[in-house]
Amino acid sequence: MRQTLTQAFLSHFSSTPILAFAPGRINLIGEHTDYQEGFVFPAAVNQGIWVGIQKNELNACRIYSMDFNQEFTFELDFISPKKGHWATYAMGMCALLKQAGYSVTGFDMVIGGDIPVGSGLSSSAALSVAIGTAISGLFDFQIPKKNIALYAQKSEHLYAGVNCGIMDPYASAFGVKDKALLLDCRSNTHEEIPVALGDFSLILINSKVKHSLADSAYNDRRASCEESVKFVQSAFPDIKTLRDLSVFDLPKVERLLSPALFPKAKHVITECHRVHEAANALKSGDLEKFGSLLKASHQSLSRDFEVSCPELDFLAEESWKLKGVLGSRMMGGGFGGCTINLVQKSETESFQDQIKSSYVKQFGISPGFIPVKIGSGAQLV
Repeated sequence: MRQTLTQAFLSHFSSTPILAFAPGRINLIGEHTDYQEGFVFPAAVNQGIWVGIQKNELNACRIYSMDFNQEFTFELDFISPKKGHWATYAMGMCALLKQAGYSVTGFDMVIGGDIPVGSGLSSSAALSVAIGTAISGLFDFQIPKKNIALYAQKSEHLYAGVNCGIMDPYASAFGVKDKALLLDCRSNTHEEIPVALGDFSLILINSKVKHSLADSAYNDRRASCEESVKFVQSAFPDIKTLRDLSVFDLPKVERLLSPALFPKAKHVITECHRVHEAANALKSGDLEKFGSLLKASHQSLSRDFEVSCPELDFLAEESWKLKGVLGSRMMGGGFGGCTINLVQKSETESFQDQIKSSYVKQFGISPGFIPVKIGSGAQLV
């Protein structure tokens, strides 16, 4: 990618660029906890977004996307991001940096990447973080990583129309090779946890489906969590979100909530607990325990939080039956996308063959397999 991007930059803009890279991310465990200020456990991966950048003598930014084979120009004095357009991420970051007082001037940029489409590796967050890292490096702004992550999140909210949490850009900015981040979504601070998988590796299975109710269901789940907090505060007046409750509070919480609300609250409370258990399991090298927590997380997401779908349930449950698989769960918002699987390296080929055969037979869809390794966070290259 480094060589390809540099060549593309030379051919489009006749100069040699500064290069920046920001990775995609996986979330090992901790799904639908971020908007209750809970705990998540992401890690950066080797795949990501590459950006080449260099100053020009214009008061405009010229951007070329290798993936779309398109060029786009915008003036820095008239930034009007277009929802749904790939250049929105560059315009959004420029607008926020200018608002923050950074004196951004005209530049040329080439964007490329090797994140598989629809993989759930969060290419949009990686794109925003890569752009922020590149601009900071070009103008020597020395913007702190946390600020780049926060600008990336805000850009998605304001300009891309996606109400995302902090996890994706944070993991892209702060990722460390062979380590996951135990991230507190209230304080936006993290602890680095070593991930030594030994004879095992992580493989994503792309279900190749995305059901249309994902957005409305996300909003419903979020609202139910907020409603649960109001009811529970009668007995727990000091809590701000469900993240403030422990698994030992569940019997009392169940008495306070309706049968419709309790399972959703239960998921958030138990999932936050599982994040800490998973971190401890990896610290002690207990991969079997870690795998069992992945399974428990999927069951909670499917049965209690109800954000799975037949395809994801099938992929997870079939994986649990196979030799050399320690754990599997849906990853991401739900209703499609990927499962994340902890698989013995010697069984990888057999695992993929068996899953593909059974999934095609059940749904008539050939799944995608994406091996992932935990890589470093955003950087100038």
